[in-house]
Amino acid sequence: MTEDERFEDLVDQFQYLPDVTPPGASRGFGSHALRVRGRIFAMFVRGRLVVKLPKPRVDTLVTGGHGARFDANKGTPMKEWLAVDPASPLVWTGLAREAMDFVGAAGPPKPARRRR
Repeated sequence: MTEDERFEDLVDQFQYLPDVTPPGASRGFGSHALRVRGRIFAMFVRGRLVVKLPKPRVDTLVTGGHGARFDANKGTPMKEWLAVDPASPLVWTGLAREAMDFVGAAGPPKPARRRR
């Protein structure tokens, strides 16, 4: 199974959960992302699963060799975002669930952005 197919499988598993929006609902950054209550929790970028997790959890996963901090091409790795190494044995569904729970607990829904 390719990485693209793995992400599509992940989307299939999460898209019908309450408050989850599948990829394609927006354009630009985050267009390939799963959102909970308007906030991105998992996305597919440059062939890698990228998830938002608490900084200490990302630190542990990076130290364990499961990935690297995500850099959105701005030169600064993001503290709460992990780009999962394709060779990592971590189960994507578990990481995405953990990310969804973390992001979903962040407060009220994020308002939708107006398109220009």
